[in-house]
Amino acid sequence: MADMTSYQWAFVAAGCIGCVVAVFHGVLMQKLMIRPILTGMKLPQPTRRLVPLLLHFSTVFWFLGGVALTVVPLFAAPPVMLATALFVGVMYGFGAIGNFWGTGGRHPGWVLLALAVSLILYGSSALAT
Repeated sequence: MADMTSYQWAFVAAGCIGCVVAVFHGVLMQKLMIRPILTGMKLPQPTRRLVPLLLHFSTVFWFLGGVALTVVPLFAAPPVMLATALFVGVMYGFGAIGNFWGTGGRHPGWVLLALAVSLILYGSSALAT
């Protein structure tokens, strides 16, 4: 780890941001959306099972993307790092845009995901050459 470049550390930082955003997103999603939906609405049982899964879909993938970004600089070859950066960068970018649009820009989640995307782009710049 001592010989990691700033580009590799950018991946690690982006991954840590992604994991933290995912955890907070999951907690807030459960408290502010899922629980009120399930307690305030009469829904068929299959729908009651699907609501939490569908709403936590982004939480799970943001967290897994963060783990991948954190681990890939330590163990993977540059092509794998670039593929991971592309996949997770698109996922975080879509989350940032959706979060900005959905909240009218009044939520810190889009800023944090955009920061993670910026770090991914920085880290990828060394791999693309």
